[in-house]
Amino acid sequence: MKKRLFTPFIIAALAASGCQYDQEGKGLYNENGNTVNVAERNDNYNSNKDSDSFGYVRHQKSPTARIEKATVKTPVINREQLADVIGRLAVQLPNVHDAATLVTDEEVLIAYKTDSNNKFETADQVKKTAASIVPRYFHIYVTDNPNLFNEIESYSTLDGESPNINRNLNQTIQRMLKSPQGRKLNAGENANGEGFGEMNESIDHDIKDQ
Repeated sequence: MKKRLFTPFIIAALAASGCQYDQEGKGLYNENGNTVNVAERNDNYNSNKDSDSFGYVRHQKSPTARIEKATVKTPVINREQLADVIGRLAVQLPNVHDAATLVTDEEVLIAYKTDSNNKFETADQVKKTAASIVPRYFHIYVTDNPNLFNEIESYSTLDGESPNINRNLNQTIQRMLKSPQGRKLNAGENANGEGFGEMNESIDHDIKDQ
């Protein structure tokens, strides 16, 4: 996969606060009082930088004691943007012509259409495309079953507080697992990024344990 494809990831992953110059020229302060060392600070960071440039930001605690901890704004994941980036990259893979992506609070569900003769390899590529973008704790499930496109789309207007959402998602994931999932991500995780022997193994609800 070409390096240029990964340049939107930082934009897609975080929605950050704006910044303002310190009047004494000591640096930049965003709304929560943290200092950063970039010349421009907005939702797109420095929009004048070349798209091939590295991304770099430095944060420090605010020297202003009056700023209370409760006012600090924590960057949050924009799930819609993550889904958009994953889908855009997925359809650039060989033999992948359509992709529907759902990002929840801890899962990524991808349905895609392919004419590949090696569905295992294609599933591996689609999954690893998502794994390269989302936070490490996410579990990723893929399917080349076109009948699941509408099912995944049906979650697009829901959220984590919707009635029976976890049960319904688990049922969808079980159907997705009938499709190839590719290789294990590493020796300690299965193909979907679910860990083995984790410290919270007794209380987690990985699909592998069901």
